[in-house]
Amino acid sequence: MSCAPSRSLNRTMQLMEAESVAQLPRGAQWQYEPKWDGFRCLLIRERSRVSMQSKSGRDLVRYFPEIAAAAAALSPKTLTLDGELIIELDEGYSFDALLQRIHPAASRVKHLAKETPATFMVFDLLRSGARDLSGLPLMKRRAALETLAGKAFQASGLFRLTPASRNYADAEAWLNSVNEDHDGVVAKRLDLPYRGGTRDGMQKIKLLRSADCVVGGFRYAERKQGNRKVVGSLLLGLYDKGGLLHHVGFTSGIRSSDRLALTDRLEKIVGLQSFTGNSPGGPSRWSTKRSAEWKAVRPTFVVEVSYDHVTGDRFRHGTKVIRWRPDKKPSQCRMDQLRQRAATQTFRAAT
Repeated sequence: MSCAPSRSLNRTMQLMEAESVAQLPRGAQWQYEPKWDGFRCLLIRERSRVSMQSKSGRDLVRYFPEIAAAAAALSPKTLTLDGELIIELDEGYSFDALLQRIHPAASRVKHLAKETPATFMVFDLLRSGARDLSGLPLMKRRAALETLAGKAFQASGLFRLTPASRNYADAEAWLNSVNEDHDGVVAKRLDLPYRGGTRDGMQKIKLLRSADCVVGGFRYAERKQGNRKVVGSLLLGLYDKGGLLHHVGFTSGIRSSDRLALTDRLEKIVGLQSFTGNSPGGPSRWSTKRSAEWKAVRPTFVVEVSYDHVTGDRFRHGTKVIRWRPDKKPSQCRMDQLRQRAATQTFRAAT
């Protein structure tokens, strides 16, 4: 098997993404699926060559060689699958185990692939052999995917078909049983084709409001760690439609054990400017000398944070770090994430 993409695989195909909403949509036109807590991946196989494209367009083959090898053994020899990379440990699915795969040492990745193999949870089929299915409605794509899964997935052991239902009660049950395995529900329009690069016809519902934010700067903690100044809080940003990066809040929920390493990473990318729209430290009656002292960094890292309230396109209070997102580009962190209402309150009212 060759893991290097062929010429026809070098082009980046846009993934269809989901709009964050607060309430489960209802109607015969919707299909519901669990929302998996992993790395989204578009897997393309052309004969013996395999590409595994992340949301950011990054090829994940070198980080998940066991999936690439299993994909090369599937039939038919030409396939395009949309799904989620997950890793299951004894205590459940682990996002941290996925993050450990994004490692520069091939020997380390090879060891982890053997020790904690990933699973590819498949939820869409865009090409099968000579047939381009992307223009067909989801109802027909799902039927073709179920046929393929019945013939090919069981033998590989690393490919699984995601559960799906048109029953609203099943969606409610999935949403109420959010745990380490899944973190919400995805609703998809059965009558629409695959719309890469858009959020039309696909919605995600989570009980916890969260946003993927760009780290645009940081402030040092008031106390040193040993003799070293360390990061005390991260300054978060989101891009508007015009491409400007706006400061939207901060997070100080950084574990003490992570502060030294994080400080090293951020100090290497300190720059003169990061926020090109609204910046932190602006004049207000709450400003202090310390609040104006911050370091700008190049918009390189993405972190997912949870929050409670938004006022004026800013988090009203501090946020909590959920996880780092190396699978996302900073440019994918947009202001429209803040338009969602509190899912917990709205969902309770609807049930």
